[in-house]
Amino acid sequence: MRLRTAAVLLVLAAALVASAVAGLALGAVRIAPERVFDIVVGGLSGERRPGAFAAIIWDVRLPRVLLGAVVGAGLAVAGTVLQALVRNELADPFLLGASSGASAGAVLVIVFGTGALAFGMGLPLAAFAGSMAALVAVYAMARRGGTMTTGRLTLAGVAVQYVLSALTSLVLVLSAHPDQIRSVLFWTLGGLGGARWDELALPAGALLLGTGLLIALARPLDLLLAGEEGARTLGLDTARFRAAAFVLTSLVIGVLVAYSGAIGFVGLMVPHAARMVVGAGHRALLPVAALGGAVFLVLADLVARTAAAPAEIPVGVVTALVGGPFFLWMLRRSTRTEGITG
Repeated sequence: MRLRTAAVLLVLAAALVASAVAGLALGAVRIAPERVFDIVVGGLSGERRPGAFAAIIWDVRLPRVLLGAVVGAGLAVAGTVLQALVRNELADPFLLGASSGASAGAVLVIVFGTGALAFGMGLPLAAFAGSMAALVAVYAMARRGGTMTTGRLTLAGVAVQYVLSALTSLVLVLSAHPDQIRSVLFWTLGGLGGARWDELALPAGALLLGTGLLIALARPLDLLLAGEEGARTLGLDTARFRAAAFVLTSLVIGVLVAYSGAIGFVGLMVPHAARMVVGAGHRALLPVAALGGAVFLVLADLVARTAAAPAEIPVGVVTALVGGPFFLWMLRRSTRTEGITG
């Protein structure tokens, strides 16, 4: 299994490099791959070349590709952990309201808390608070009565999303400033067009720290797969561990959504595909999901930039077009043996 996991990671790493090169080469202005290579290698060696192609790659496309890889990896890792915490393969940062909560928190700060933005941490903190509040609300509603089923979890997530969507719409109506309206729409639909070099450090740091800590917690996550009673029998304090993991996952989601908006279904599809390849053990599953999520979102953003060029489709629309049918297929499969209300 270790050899298989290593092989999968190597293949995904190669796919990530290939997708990144495609993301740098394709767009409204097409640049030959060999030219992309020369420009990137020259810039990394400290000899950045002047010219329009170099400016396009270094100032526009490379930050965007890197942010897409970071956000995709983070959402996939968060989705993997949430599925273990609630023991449900339909769990996802978007479907459980975490992304919508983070987006709503960021929107409230944009419209009403401009003073907080001056400190640089207003958006991430508000996004984290919204993400955590949404996850707690969904989990509390789904667990009511002592049991949690696929139908109850899905309905709780949909209900929270409706409330958060209404809140965002209300903020949009109350905001009369055109720049604020554009920002609210960005958080609603999700996008990577605003990527800048000076904003990559925080999401990248959150991804590396969060993923490292979660990989270190792989064994407790595996124990949760045995069920609540089974995990307790094996010595895990499930309530305390689940609360800590929820906080850590919400922090990662909040920081990522603060820079990308609400992008759905990455955390649903990628963990499911990774689990089919390397199994359910989280020590192998988490890094595979991270690389798979990075590849998926970089390619989705490439489609968003090129499918309707010169116009640009929000990347959240692209992931929803792929993830919506996938979710319906999984929901149908998971409800064959249980009613929608559980």
